[in-house]
Amino acid sequence: MKLITRDVPPRTAWALEQAGVSPLMARLFAARGIRQPDDLDDSPARLLPPAQLRGTQAAATLLADAIEQGKRICIVADYDCDGATACATGLRGLALLGARPDRLSYVVPDRAVHGYGLTPPIVELVRARQADILVTVDNGMASHEAVTLARSLGMQVLITDHHLPVIRDDGTVSLPEADVIVNPNQPDCAFPSKALVGVGVMFYVLLALRAERRQRGAFDASNQPRIDSLLDLVALGTIADVGRLDDNNRRLVGMGLKRIRSGRMQPGIAALFAAAGRDPERATSQDFGFALGPRVNAAGRLAEMGLGIECLLTDNRLHASELARQLDAINRERRELESGMREQAEMLLESLLPEGEPPAAIALFDPDFHEGVVGIVASRLKDRLHRPTFVFALGQDGLLKGSGRSIPGFHLRDALDLVSKRHPGLLRKFGGHAMAAGCTLDEADFETFEAAFGRVAREGLDASLLARQLQTDGALEPQWFTPGAVAEMDAAVWGPGFEAPVFCDEVEVLNQRLVGERHLKLSLRLQGEVRDGIWFGRTEPVPARTQLAYRLSLDEFQGRQRVQMVVEGMADEA
Repeated sequence: MKLITRDVPPRTAWALEQAGVSPLMARLFAARGIRQPDDLDDSPARLLPPAQLRGTQAAATLLADAIEQGKRICIVADYDCDGATACATGLRGLALLGARPDRLSYVVPDRAVHGYGLTPPIVELVRARQADILVTVDNGMASHEAVTLARSLGMQVLITDHHLPVIRDDGTVSLPEADVIVNPNQPDCAFPSKALVGVGVMFYVLLALRAERRQRGAFDASNQPRIDSLLDLVALGTIADVGRLDDNNRRLVGMGLKRIRSGRMQPGIAALFAAAGRDPERATSQDFGFALGPRVNAAGRLAEMGLGIECLLTDNRLHASELARQLDAINRERRELESGMREQAEMLLESLLPEGEPPAAIALFDPDFHEGVVGIVASRLKDRLHRPTFVFALGQDGLLKGSGRSIPGFHLRDALDLVSKRHPGLLRKFGGHAMAAGCTLDEADFETFEAAFGRVAREGLDASLLARQLQTDGALEPQWFTPGAVAEMDAAVWGPGFEAPVFCDEVEVLNQRLVGERHLKLSLRLQGEVRDGIWFGRTEPVPARTQLAYRLSLDEFQGRQRVQMVVEGMADEA
C-alpha cells in the first residue's frame, strides 16, 4: 500500500485558525478543500436553493394541488436505507404540510419477489390503494414501462430519484414519461450538488412544496411547518447511501447530527441508537454508516423493508423500540450469513484465481449465495483485492441478481452500459452509480458477463489505479493524542469526498499478539511515546519497524477513557 500525505495550504490553515478553528482541525479542513470559515457554516440559509433543482416547482404544484383536492398519494420506496428514510421523510413531510394521513400510503418492493424499483406489479399494488398520485423515492429513472402503465390507469406520476438515467444505444438519454421528474442527474439540471441522494431529493421537494403552500396562503413564514425536524432522517440516509459529502450534503448531515445530539429526533432514530448501543448525545456520521444504516438495510436484505420504514414512521416510542429490536436481530442474522458467504466466496476465489496479481475485475457466482447480502460481500471482496467486484445470487425468478462495488477511477454503471452495448440482450436490467451498481442476467450468461466485464476493466484501469493507495494527513504531533482532540474530530462530519482523518508515522513495534483470533493487538512506540494500537481483521505479524496509517479512537473501560490507534494500513504492503 502506498501512503500519500494530503497537501495542506498553509495560508488557508492559518486563516481558519485566525477565525477560531483549532490548529488541528484547521489543518484537517484545509487539506479537504475548506477555504474560508463560511464553508463550515451548516445553517439552513447556506443550503442550495430548491429552485436550482430542476422539477421542484412542478412537483410542488402537483403536490399542493393534490393536498387541496384531497387526492390519495402513494410513495413507492426502495428497499435500502436511503429508500426507507426518503419514504419516511416524504410521508412525514406531506402530513406536516397539510396532506390528510388517511390519503397517504406507501409500497416497498420485496427484493426477492419484485426486484428493484417501480415495476408493473408494483403499479398494480399502488392501484389497489386507489392512489391518484404515485411518487417514487430513490428509484424510477429506468421505469419506463411501469410509468406508462401508471399513467394509463389514470395516475399522475412524480419521480424523485438520484440515479443516472438510461442511455440509448445512440448515446441519447431516455427518460420515463412521468408528469414530473426531480433528479439532479437528469439532463439540463443545473443543481450544483449531483451527489444528492434519494432522501435529499425528497427533502428538497418538500422545501419547494412548503414555499408553494405558503404562497397559496396555507400558512405564513411565522407559523409554517418546521420540516427541519426531518433532517435526522436526511442525515441517516445520506451517509448510509455513501453520498459524497460535497458542501451541500455535508450541511444536511451536519444539521441532522446537531438535532440528534440535542435530543431532537424521530422516536425510531432514538430507538435505533439504543439498539446499537450508541449514545445519540455523541452521535457521529460513523454511527449512521456502521450502526444505524446496517440495521435499517438488514430489513430489506433478509426480511421486508416495511419494518424499517415503520420504525422511522411511528411516533410511539415503545413500538419504535420493539421494531428497532427486531431490526437488530435481523442485522445479527445478516452478519452471520454475510460472514459465512464471504468465507465461501474467498474459498471460491482461491480456487479460481492464479497466483500473483488478481485480474482487473472480479465476478463471482455460487448457487448457495444469498441474494440479500451480495452487495455487502462484493464490498468486502473489493476492499480486500482492490478490484471492481460483482457477486451474483440466484433470484426466485431463476435469474442471476448481481451487485457490484468499484474502486476510484472506474465508473461501474458506465462499465455495465458498455458491456450492454457490446453484448445486446446480455443484461436484462442494470443501473447504479460510479461506485455501486447492479444487474440481472440469465444464469447461462454468467461466463459471458465475466469475460465482458473483465475486458472493460482491463481497458479502463491502468497500473496506477490498480495500485492500492491511502491518503493520510501525515504525522500527528503528540499533543493531539488526547480524548479532547479525538472528541473534536469525531464531532465533525466525515464521509466520502470528505474522508475522516487518517494519520501516518514511523513506528517501532514493541509487542504484538492476536486477540479474538482475528485482530492484532499492538504496543507501539512513536515520537518517543508508547501507544496502544489495534489492527482489526489482521492476523499476520508486522515488521519491528514500519510506517503505519492509523486513526484515533476512544477506548472506554470502567468509566476511563484512553486514546487508541486503530491501524488502517501499512506502507509498501500489497
